[in-house]
Amino acid sequence: MLIDLSHTIENELITYKGLPAPIICDYLSREQSKHFYEDGTTFQIGKIEMVSNTGTYVDCPFHRFEKGKDLSEVELERFAELEGIVIRVPFSERLAITPDQFFGRDVKDKAVLVHTGWAKHWNTDAYYEGHPYLTKEAAEYLRDEGAKLVGIDSHNIDNTEGRTRPVHTTLLGAEILICEHLCNLEALPNRGFKFSAVPPKFKGVGTFPVRAMARVY
Repeated sequence: MLIDLSHTIENELITYKGLPAPIICDYLSREQSKHFYEDGTTFQIGKIEMVSNTGTYVDCPFHRFEKGKDLSEVELERFAELEGIVIRVPFSERLAITPDQFFGRDVKDKAVLVHTGWAKHWNTDAYYEGHPYLTKEAAEYLRDEGAKLVGIDSHNIDNTEGRTRPVHTTLLGAEILICEHLCNLEALPNRGFKFSAVPPKFKGVGTFPVRAMARVY
């Protein structure tokens, strides 16, 4: 069974305050295409203008580090069919997610998905402020324990109240991928699934939307 863990990207959707919303429109409309094909045959070619931090997306090292691997350089195996584990930390109980939330859990070589429930605020003003996040110490713990990817169903894996981003720095510095703005994590078991979040193979880009999913077995 496949479970979709991605938000839908639509025209004028704001993912991150301060970044422009995507513009999704026709480059060639079906009406216009009638001039090029026989009667009854039409096509639509879409045009999309957006920043790479749109919808549910994955970060690779180039997002944070000039000489880090970009989307074209990260091995496909880092994005797909990763053994997954869900860590449940409800935002109603805490916003700062500390190392103790991961103690006793086998995170080595895993996609570690942090389920906070914050996705319920998606596409509302409440989504952008006061959101759950990992602490620097939590990121260091996951790095030291050998996590392969870390995801969260929140606005950012870092605390955005200040100007530092220690979680991005720690994880991406260790080539541990990050997946932000996940959803539907409540539909997953704590274990027993494979996680995939595969972006296009772009050169010179460190972040891009993905169709994140889990295959439960």
